[in-house]
Amino acid sequence: MPLIPDSRVLIVATDGFEEWELFGPREILQKRGADVVVASLKRDPIQATIHDDPGRTIRPDLTVDEANADDFDALILPGGVRNPDTLRLHGNVIELIRQFDRQGKPIAAICHGPWLLVEADLLRGRTATSWPSIRTDLKNAGANVVDEPAVTDGNIVTSRKPEDVEAFTNALIDLIENAPEVTEIREPSELPA
Repeated sequence: MPLIPDSRVLIVATDGFEEWELFGPREILQKRGADVVVASLKRDPIQATIHDDPGRTIRPDLTVDEANADDFDALILPGGVRNPDTLRLHGNVIELIRQFDRQGKPIAAICHGPWLLVEADLLRGRTATSWPSIRTDLKNAGANVVDEPAVTDGNIVTSRKPEDVEAFTNALIDLIENAPEVTEIREPSELPA
């Protein structure tokens, strides 16, 4: 099991995140030596769900406004229905996601998390997957949608559901391990059409 020491990974979530889609990748990455940081809209504890039932809480380390893509090697966007549906209404969240993409850094979104990639307009021309009920949204955003546990296209990893967390996290780790040195920020005109 390769280690990824010195890697810093940001997870952005709010109330209603699917419990295992945050805690699972966090645990796997921490065991591999990564520093995993959670950001939310506020520093108050956020409540997970397990499908529709309440799950554990976690206290964010910082707010989205305090987060900067320059300080991290990768970004994780957990699902759950309420979590991404709330986050996609916040321009600062969408701009943070776009910062990661402009820098070519890995972005991993699972379940309903790809809604945030739709909002950031990052799926046009890419192959992606998600929870079945939002696949039409991905198609309408220009994605080629497939049904696989984890799909990597460029710097983006997408996945379907909590049961895919291991495949999802391993795909993200592969991207982190093989990420080129970021020497310059890509301009929006240089991003995939």
